Amino acid sequence: MADTIRRRAALAAAVACTLAACASAVPPAIRTGPPHGPAVAQVRADPAAFRGAAVRWGGTVARVENRRRSTWVQVVSRPLGADGRPRRSGASAGRFIARVAGFLDPEIVRRGRRITVVGTVDGVVVQPIGSFPYRFPVVRVRTYYLWPRAPKVRRACPPPGYYVPGWYPWGPWGPWGGWDYP
Repeated sequence: MADTIRRRAALAAAVACTLAACASAVPPAIRTGPPHGPAVAQVRADPAAFRGAAVRWGGTVARVENRRRSTWVQVVSRPLGADGRPRRSGASAGRFIARVAGFLDPEIVRRGRRITVVGTVDGVVVQPIGSFPYRFPVVRVRTYYLWPRAPKVRRACPPPGYYVPGWYPWGPWGPWGGWDYP
């Protein structure tokens, strides 16, 4: 009887943990985005035509600049997946500035983090990248999402099929072969 209750409690806890893990913290505006927003390159080419247009852009943070009433986040744009997550690879359409109202901590929103923003096009600003004057489309951000960093994965086992009987401890994945066991 007590064993059955423990099993049911363990099953209920496992189901609750699974459902909690599936719950998404990504805001709905980031997941869906505007239906037909312009691309970064289109806005750079003709900013007046797209002023006020709704966009969902994302990429990798290049620079963060806190100003008096807002934070300007310089982003190297990347193609977005269906869920709004910027892909790690892929051709960039250029850079843009995400203007977020208020203060963002540059230690949290730091260089290399992936970010997706939803907002409206608010014109173009010319700022230098090195010695080159660059035209940045500016997005007035309504919602943004910093994607969590992927955890570092360490393999504690050799790849499948690697084991050779009698040879394993001396191989590259054995205790004396240079592999780092956690």
